[in-house]
Amino acid sequence: MLPVTTEAIKGVFTPKQSISKLDVTAKTLSLVYGVFAYAVFFVVFLYAIGFVGNIAVPKSVDSGTPGPLLESLGIDVLLLGLFAIQHSVMARPQFKIWWTRLVPRPVERSTYVLLASLALVLLYWQWRPLTATIWTVENEALAQALNVGFWIGWAFVFISTCLISHLELFGLQQVFDRFLGREAASLQFKTPAFYRFVRHPIYLGFLIAFWSTPHMTLGHFVFAAATTAYIFIGIFLEEHDLLALFGEQYASYRRRVSMIIPWPPRKA
Repeated sequence: MLPVTTEAIKGVFTPKQSISKLDVTAKTLSLVYGVFAYAVFFVVFLYAIGFVGNIAVPKSVDSGTPGPLLESLGIDVLLLGLFAIQHSVMARPQFKIWWTRLVPRPVERSTYVLLASLALVLLYWQWRPLTATIWTVENEALAQALNVGFWIGWAFVFISTCLISHLELFGLQQVFDRFLGREAASLQFKTPAFYRFVRHPIYLGFLIAFWSTPHMTLGHFVFAAATTAYIFIGIFLEEHDLLALFGEQYASYRRRVSMIIPWPPRKA
């Protein structure tokens, strides 16, 4: 039996090889985490369609036993507020600078997506129905048009995310780049398809989906109104960040293209 010397051990397990193995493990864990966060988001996104539309989910915006009006209203507003705060604060550049001291940059977006998804899960779980009727559309053709509009809104949201980079928006591109050892691509300003006629087509899709219903209950109205208010606050914050990032390029785009209502762009 041959003696095992210190030199032999060093020849097999060098510090460089150990660091390399740790790096591969970290990259793999980042990839698994990013894919998991995206999977959670995708399920939560699909559930949102059923939640808002009262379609094929165990708990929707109008299902369940109504409780006291003020108590239910307070809980619903609190749930919406928690989501809005998490979603807005974590998206700000100043927060990201601090946050990436604790969380590796490649998984920062995945963590944001995961926490936003969990905030929505809490909302779905604890939402209190408010079943008083705000409006009911009796005209069959108009009711069907509103039902179609509901699906168009969600399709608009999904397509709009793909136009600007669905993978990057939800954190997958970042973990793929790290796993493959690629440098992250620099942010570029682009305005494909819908973005030539409206600056925020994703938000437009949500507004269409949330308000397109032939039967509007008080609970659905509270949800739609609160999210609409949050969308316009989010637009203000987001455009402030985009102006800081892209400067005159975005300022010119903002002057030419409508914020939320699709319209032919004005001349420069």
